[in-house]
Amino acid sequence: MDFEHIPVLLEECLEGLAIRPDGIYVDGTAGGAGHSSQIARRLTTGRLLALDKDPDALKIASQRLAPYPAASVHQTDFADLANVLDREGIEQVDGILLDLGVSSHQLDTPERGFSYSADAPLDMRMSQSGLSAADVVNTWAPEDLLRILREYGEERFASRIVHNIVEAREKAPLTSTSQLVDIIYASIPAKARAEGGHPAKRTFQAIRIAVNGELDSLTRCLNTAFERLAPGGRFVIITFHSLEDRIVKQSFAGYCKGCTCPPDFPVCVCGNKPKAKLINRKPIVASAEELEHNRRSKSAKLRIIEKL
Repeated sequence: MDFEHIPVLLEECLEGLAIRPDGIYVDGTAGGAGHSSQIARRLTTGRLLALDKDPDALKIASQRLAPYPAASVHQTDFADLANVLDREGIEQVDGILLDLGVSSHQLDTPERGFSYSADAPLDMRMSQSGLSAADVVNTWAPEDLLRILREYGEERFASRIVHNIVEAREKAPLTSTSQLVDIIYASIPAKARAEGGHPAKRTFQAIRIAVNGELDSLTRCLNTAFERLAPGGRFVIITFHSLEDRIVKQSFAGYCKGCTCPPDFPVCVCGNKPKAKLINRKPIVASAEELEHNRRSKSAKLRIIEKL
């Protein structure tokens, strides 16, 4: 299986994790093991748990991590990270990495249905099981389609697109990415189609997020994973769009805030202390050199906190 994977912001992630040879680390989005293999090679008596819900990714990650005794591979959603740690008898870890979004392999494998640039079945399932993109566009109520296109895709022509999807599916089910692209293209005015990249980008993003429950998984993980960090442990997250980044930024800010008293109180009475500190106040982005070699790093933002 050809599985190209260029890890985004690799050196920045490794530095952000502050890896110790005897530490315990989790890569919640192993993919092609680009980040995982570099973490594992820095361990001696430590451990790395590499998680992914994509069966294709797990096969490749298992092969690429085989030379490293410190690494183990687990097929699961990163939202269930705490359950994996419980099964492995691990109470706390020294670092957690999440590289959110779609992998290069998923985008570049047409039959997975993630790309709007090739004709393929409407799929988009990272786990290759459960709800598919075809299920969403053919069975969801118009108001639900409208909601995800507006919330997850921030698509200003959502009403037109949904109207045309519903009209088309009444004649015959939509089964391919090209059918959906044609509907989107016809729904967006010519002037708007010339702006901001491919006209199908926002709709495909919205449907993919819905199919895979991406924002729900991220929220669940943020609510539970931080508690499994040891004092001094690092939480390192790469996001690729504003919805993810907003959730991470707000969650990290909450851990770092401390006092929750109203601003007009003269002294703190709540007694709440910060649980973490920000390692980088502004998100780290790809260098010009990385952008030249990996165009998919363009929208990447890296945020890091350390548990106190």
